[in-house]
Amino acid sequence: MSKSTAHYRPETRLVHSGTLRSQYGETSEALFLTQGYVYDTAEQCEARFKGEDPGFIYSRYSNPTIAMFERRMIELEGAEAARSAATGMAAVTTAILAPLKAGDHLVASRALFGSCLYVVQDLLPRYGIETTLVDGANLDEWQRAVRPNTKTFFLESPTNPTLDVLDIPGIAEIAHKAGARLVVDNVFATPIWQSPLALGADVVVYSATKHIDGQGRCLGGIILSSEAFIAEHIHNFMRQTGPSISPFNAWVLLKGLETLGVRVRAQTETAARIADVLASHPKISRLVFPGRADHPQAALVKKQMRGGSTLVGFEVKGGKQAAFRVLNELKLAKISNNLGDAKSLVTHPATTTHQRLKPEDRAALGISEGFIRFSAGLEHADDLIEDLTAALEKA
Repeated sequence: MSKSTAHYRPETRLVHSGTLRSQYGETSEALFLTQGYVYDTAEQCEARFKGEDPGFIYSRYSNPTIAMFERRMIELEGAEAARSAATGMAAVTTAILAPLKAGDHLVASRALFGSCLYVVQDLLPRYGIETTLVDGANLDEWQRAVRPNTKTFFLESPTNPTLDVLDIPGIAEIAHKAGARLVVDNVFATPIWQSPLALGADVVVYSATKHIDGQGRCLGGIILSSEAFIAEHIHNFMRQTGPSISPFNAWVLLKGLETLGVRVRAQTETAARIADVLASHPKISRLVFPGRADHPQAALVKKQMRGGSTLVGFEVKGGKQAAFRVLNELKLAKISNNLGDAKSLVTHPATTTHQRLKPEDRAALGISEGFIRFSAGLEHADDLIEDLTAALEKA
């Protein structure tokens, strides 16, 4: 096994943590594309299945390349244990569903990615799990939602797509007093800018598809928590139900982690410059960027985040028609519902990620018909600003 690199700074951990070299001494992490493993004797096989002999059994739930990815994320996040999954939504669904049973209650922020809302509003109630949605920025609503059977709180911060920032320590305190756990989707902040476990969260989930890969290549997700939570709730659930990540995808994500810090910092700097330009643009009615003094939760951003975001949210005057005209006029930024890519991406949440919501529910979340989510890539900031301002002239 590799030695712990937890005493190093994040940039060093992103390059070295978790590396397991084979007998060939390869520089790059090895890719183990195998379904199963062979044993020297029947006795060893028996011991392996009993957990008495360390080693790998079947790549649905144990694989050297996947183990390297998990270990690197563990040491980066400051977690005790982790399990990776095929997608971000597989990670979110497993982290929420696996510990719960019929009769339990979950409280979640109303501001969630559309698929997360489906899990909370539609899927969990089918299995007898009660759910309540609250205004995530209002601590009183979290408190009032608590019931004797409340087991889990769930939120994302910053939120998708309006980039609200929620008080993780305050919400964690309410959850823990109620005997519940707090699960945080940290995908918009990335582990570079926010550490939910250090802020009081019990479980952190990522869509590794986003910034961790960062180059539009593959899908993946990961759940990070204590050894007890992973062992008691997650390991066997994933082993038996099989939302498994491919070893190849885990290898791609490992390589993505090496440049995560460099990419996120550069993308955040670009997003900040774009936000400053758009904030005073006459065709923009609202601009949201964590890190600006005019962000609704600016003090909270400064308190619990080390940086802003690679994303900018802005509302174009003229509604859907004007927003679509801007999107269609862009030359560099590409229309896509993904984010965190090396290429700048834009999406219209009201007709994509949050289209299944009722108009009044979107309005309550601040997702207007003119709202655009912009994910800054690695292009030169000046080129992106020129692209955006030229498109806005056509709005």
